[in-house]
Amino acid sequence: MTARRGSGPTMHDVGKLAQVSAMTVSRVLKNDPGVSEATRERVFAAVDRLGYRRNQTARSLRLGGSGMIGLLVTNLANPFYSRLALGVQEVATEYGFRMLLSNSGEEADREPELIDGLVDHQVEGLIVVPAGSRQQHLASAMRHVPVVFAARPPAGLDTDCVLVEDFHGAREATACLLADGHTRVAFLGNPPALYTGAERLRGFWAAHEEVGIEPDHSLIRQGLVDSAAAERATLDLLGRVDGPTAVFCTNNRISQGAIRALYKSGTTLPVAGFDDFDLSDVLGLPLTLVSYDADEIGRQAARLLIDRLEQDDATPRASRRVTVPTQVVRHGAPSGNGPGRPSAGT
Repeated sequence: MTARRGSGPTMHDVGKLAQVSAMTVSRVLKNDPGVSEATRERVFAAVDRLGYRRNQTARSLRLGGSGMIGLLVTNLANPFYSRLALGVQEVATEYGFRMLLSNSGEEADREPELIDGLVDHQVEGLIVVPAGSRQQHLASAMRHVPVVFAARPPAGLDTDCVLVEDFHGAREATACLLADGHTRVAFLGNPPALYTGAERLRGFWAAHEEVGIEPDHSLIRQGLVDSAAAERATLDLLGRVDGPTAVFCTNNRISQGAIRALYKSGTTLPVAGFDDFDLSDVLGLPLTLVSYDADEIGRQAARLLIDRLEQDDATPRASRRVTVPTQVVRHGAPSGNGPGRPSAGT
């Protein structure tokens, strides 16, 4: 990809010439003592040869831009969004942009005000994880700046987006539980109005249909917004005489709530869920997790946005959809209990 139109060489260009990453270029320019002298010399030689200027923001201001892109996420406390933000920042820095971050807290009603605030700060483009399905305010923002959606797709808007293999990942993880002999798998999901919640339920259902089993509707819980709600739902399910022999969770917070409920009840139950999380490999539980690179979602979204900023307005490009792949990671020995209840843990 070329440098931003009119902005001169970028850290990416310097890194390519010096045969190092853009991040290494940044470390050299910040006088990081951890960079070898040989690497430092190559980077400075490339800087001199290309005429790279560190003060890209001042240069952008002279050209009529702020040098900033905005990022709006729904829950910065969730490690997924922290990693996504780091991916955006990595690419933004590579191309001489700064990132302005905002957090909606999953409150869709706050989103229009936050979007207006980012536009008022003269960001040159926006990356948005929408909190809800009503997105008219984003259509208004798109009249001023390009907008790229991340993790959730646009609803009725023609713009770029970066998604995860939600359906495929949920189907594959659920299929692992079914292959282990579980026919009573509980589903713990986020609000069904969210794209991720709907797609992951669809994948869960498809895995059952593929082996000729219909999920028990009484084992499906949706609308869980945090780990505490997931914990309560899991405890309720565990209290049933005809409860589940395994659980599928649609995100890391729900998985953690389910695991906490299992611990409190002294029950060992296989858990499958979307999103890997810290220490998942040392919990001693049979875990089946849908893993993917959250940083890559941010990187891809930032590349799409910067590409929009570079393009010639006279030749508009069709909207693009990028999908980040998933893989299933299994921790602990799979537990195949068939139709019976799992044994209690110690």
